[in-house]
Amino acid sequence: MNKFSVVIITLNEEKNIGRCIESVRLIADEIVVVDSLSTDKTREICEKYNVRFIQQKFLGYVEQKNFALQKASHEYVLSLDADEALSRELAAEILKLKSQFNVDGYKFNRLTEYNGHWVRYCGWYPDTKLRIVKKAKARWVGNNPHDALEVDGVVEHIGGDLLHYSYNSISSHVLQTNKFTTIEARALFEKGKRASLTKLVSRPLYQFFKDYILKLGILDGRYGFIICFINAQYVLLKYAKMIDLEKSKSI
Repeated sequence: MNKFSVVIITLNEEKNIGRCIESVRLIADEIVVVDSLSTDKTREICEKYNVRFIQQKFLGYVEQKNFALQKASHEYVLSLDADEALSRELAAEILKLKSQFNVDGYKFNRLTEYNGHWVRYCGWYPDTKLRIVKKAKARWVGNNPHDALEVDGVVEHIGGDLLHYSYNSISSHVLQTNKFTTIEARALFEKGKRASLTKLVSRPLYQFFKDYILKLGILDGRYGFIICFINAQYVLLKYAKMIDLEKSKSI
């Protein structure tokens, strides 16, 4: 069988990292954890497994993942976040692939858990992710904090779900929304993007309509409504913060 690496980035992930490693340890030939100077038990947990633990001050989401990708020793690499884990079906599919990797990348669906509820709609599923790539042909791109893996070559879709253990409370979702909109607003502003009052009003309304009605978030019950509302709030905050950045620059 061909050998392949798994790379994971971490920062204070003591609640998640064990589950993530357990899901890949029987199929990975190398597990590389790139840690952003965690202060909890992340390192202690990782040291219980046969992983290569590298500490690197956080460079940004895109930059940190590219750093981790380059630390992999094998030709093919599976890239994960610490709050993700392979389902049994996906692990079995990847094990089959190891007998013959025949394209440059492999993508699969991601299923997200939200406060104990598996989200099937809201634009959150199937949420297809490209995560297995031929290292020499791949790189992470995007505007922080939203990153995406890109490969120069042929990509195939395989079965099984990547399980994403996202938010264990509504409060954690709101806090992350505030954090991520600050990062994204600044990243977009520095690239010359600008917001407007029209976007501030129209884009959040459309986001809610798209996720709740067109993407059938209504079928996810009360959590569907909450998720779609916070998705719209994300868009509102992003544009509001961009407008604030423009005003502060002009002073």
